[in-house]
Amino acid sequence: MSHKVAIVTDSTADIPEELIRKYGIHVVPLRVLFGEETYADGVELTPEEFYTKLGKAATLPTTSQPSPTEFMNVYQSLLDEDPERAIVSIHLSSGMSGTYQSALLGKSLLEREGDITVLDSKSASYGYGLLVVQAAELALQGKSAADIASAVEGMHRTRKLFFLVDTLEYLQKGGRIGKAAAIFGTLLNIKPILSIDKEGIIYAVEKVRGQKKAMARIIELFQQDFAGKRVNVAIGHTADPGSAIACAEQLRGHFTLNEVVYTNIGAVIGSHVGPGVIAIFMWPVPE
Repeated sequence: MSHKVAIVTDSTADIPEELIRKYGIHVVPLRVLFGEETYADGVELTPEEFYTKLGKAATLPTTSQPSPTEFMNVYQSLLDEDPERAIVSIHLSSGMSGTYQSALLGKSLLEREGDITVLDSKSASYGYGLLVVQAAELALQGKSAADIASAVEGMHRTRKLFFLVDTLEYLQKGGRIGKAAAIFGTLLNIKPILSIDKEGIIYAVEKVRGQKKAMARIIELFQQDFAGKRVNVAIGHTADPGSAIACAEQLRGHFTLNEVVYTNIGAVIGSHVGPGVIAIFMWPVPE
């Protein structure tokens, strides 16, 4: 049975496979390139395989977005199955990638214009993956594309996220920070707490010395918005579930957790932040 609204996203949403299957989410993969070898993110290369290859690679991998034709083919296939269906397509921040623009171009290539809403998440990883899952839940409830888009925007405003990177090497090589800052930060064991601003750009919230202090500061930052509230939390990790479970236990000491989701940070995002990353996404439970 087809749904009135189909939900499309891309692989950088880092949505756990069981949720993709549960909600029938359609995922268009980005690609990861190790030299001459090209892999479809999450299809031909799992996060575990990626981080193993990353540790052995002589040079950093690069990434590429899906072509407009790939998006057009997905949209066309969904409309061929059910011409009456609407599509909501949610993608990686346009401030980090051309994926959103590629999806828009894919829509414009259709011979017959369908009811397709393409949204710029202005976020990355499960920072918007959780919005995609929420959209899929609403689609199953029979909500319209307009209602789903409105709900996604509302949820975007209420959820908060922070990343903690283990090494500054990948941010430096990717042009996010200068080489001198990376070397200096590494020597002093500086752990930048990162987030994503309203324009969908990664920025450093604060720089803290040491992992333990950085995590304590992240908890303080979340408490500014969520103290005393029931919250859902998702924890992204780089193929290191033990670190994510330990993080959740730490959060339980400070927040009333409702739902906890663990998710792998996939190959595309991992190419830019490196291994040893913890990403925490928190949003309030609707009252």
